[in-house]
Amino acid sequence: MQNLHGKTAFITAGAGGLGLGLAKACLLAGMRVGISYRRSEQLKEARRELGEGVHAIKLDVTDRRAVARAADEVEATFGKVHLLINNAGVSVFGPTDQATHDDYDWIMGVNFGGVVNGLVAFIPKIKAHGEGGHIVNVASLAAFLPGPQAGIYTASKFAVRGLTECLRDNLAPLGIGVSLMAPGLVKSHAYESALRRPAHYSNTAFPSGAEVAEQLRPVFEMGMEPLEAGQLVLEGVRRNDLYILTHPENKDEFRELCDSVLAAWPQGPIDPRRQAIEEQRRAAKNSAQSRPVGVGDLVSKK
Repeated sequence: MQNLHGKTAFITAGAGGLGLGLAKACLLAGMRVGISYRRSEQLKEARRELGEGVHAIKLDVTDRRAVARAADEVEATFGKVHLLINNAGVSVFGPTDQATHDDYDWIMGVNFGGVVNGLVAFIPKIKAHGEGGHIVNVASLAAFLPGPQAGIYTASKFAVRGLTECLRDNLAPLGIGVSLMAPGLVKSHAYESALRRPAHYSNTAFPSGAEVAEQLRPVFEMGMEPLEAGQLVLEGVRRNDLYILTHPENKDEFRELCDSVLAAWPQGPIDPRRQAIEEQRRAAKNSAQSRPVGVGDLVSKK
């Protein structure tokens, strides 16, 4: 079990909602904490709960150079970074068939691109100190369970899930764990993200942000307390879990999904040549926990 006391964590969007809960959990675990934020008034509120010991950086996670500078700043402030939590995300709701390029570019740019920027900036630093560490990419239950009004959001979270699962194999031999957090509803103001949509992504046919926010407000108010969710994340980090799931009320829906996928599998004879390739791929995946795996490892040598 990984000991987090005295180590450094950096959390994107750590001044509110789930991010604030994650920051609190890290502080309670005895970690040094850096967070990013977007709005000064939000940071003022967060300071009242986190204290002045947290290092805060104003940051747009879609800005690659700014994320790289933030990584340098956290390292200069605290030294080695051991835990990266890519938490920043936005959402927009509406029928996917009416979505515009601006809708896609904004959501994918933050929810997937922001994760990518965090990984590219921080992974070399975690590798360099050689002490191992952990990365948590925050997705959503939407990474498994899509909904009809959140198609782009769902696509972004599916992308984060796939990236996380592959990255885990790449980093395991270096002693760097990787987890996917897929929470259900967490008490936050996430429903207001559309109200702060950048002007250069303003072209949309979806309902107004204010209209959707009012509809979603009472739903999010019933969400899990952010600190509870944050503590579940740290428990998963300590165990090096691949999946960190937080809401037991969704388990039956997961079971239905798994059953439907298994029921869709075709029956029939198995081609032994393809079977050999698949066995080699599975063997390589298992080996990835202890050694780097290359393309050649995925090709059957039989």
